[in-house]
Amino acid sequence: METLDIEHAVTRLVASLVPGQRTMLGLAGAPGAGKSTVAAQLLAALPGRAVVVPMDGFHLANAELARLGYADRKGAPHTFDSAGYVALLARLRRRAAGEVVYAPAFRREIEEPVAGAIAVPPEIELVITEGNYLLLGDGHWAGVRAQLDAVWYIDIDDALRRDRLVARHVHYGRTPDQARAWVMRSDEANAVLVAATRARADVVLT
Repeated sequence: METLDIEHAVTRLVASLVPGQRTMLGLAGAPGAGKSTVAAQLLAALPGRAVVVPMDGFHLANAELARLGYADRKGAPHTFDSAGYVALLARLRRRAAGEVVYAPAFRREIEEPVAGAIAVPPEIELVITEGNYLLLGDGHWAGVRAQLDAVWYIDIDDALRRDRLVARHVHYGRTPDQARAWVMRSDEANAVLVAATRARADVVLT
């Protein structure tokens, strides 16, 4: 495992891509670490050559979370279709000739996954998947790492990360007090799990 700044890591990855071949890259990190921001930087550096397939598209629907009694822990490992996520990564890795693969996306404005929202054409050279649990070793999550060529772990100051999360929750409709309560109860419990997987990454981004 090595430690790199984001600019160096992005530059090196772009230079390593081989036309006609596909690379599968994972971006891991705690909630609010900046995974989506790094993914956006990679997309900007590789116009038309990369697609982001977020883990969050595999959130269970709110109705199913309520049925299972998991609504107050949405975002924990057991509130995702982890087996479905691994199966999709395997399909993307196989890159069948002429096949467009469709992946789900998570829409924060409705707090629900949407099926078939992300198209991955066969010519795409870099598939970026980002999420909290890419390096988790439990259950179906343990199958994620084998589908990825490399995983970067994004490491930032915890206070900044929590501030970002509170601002995100407020933006999508919670009051500041509700946002802080959710972050400290649910998001931080998930962050502890994610931090324990850091040593399994190939690169730590600072």
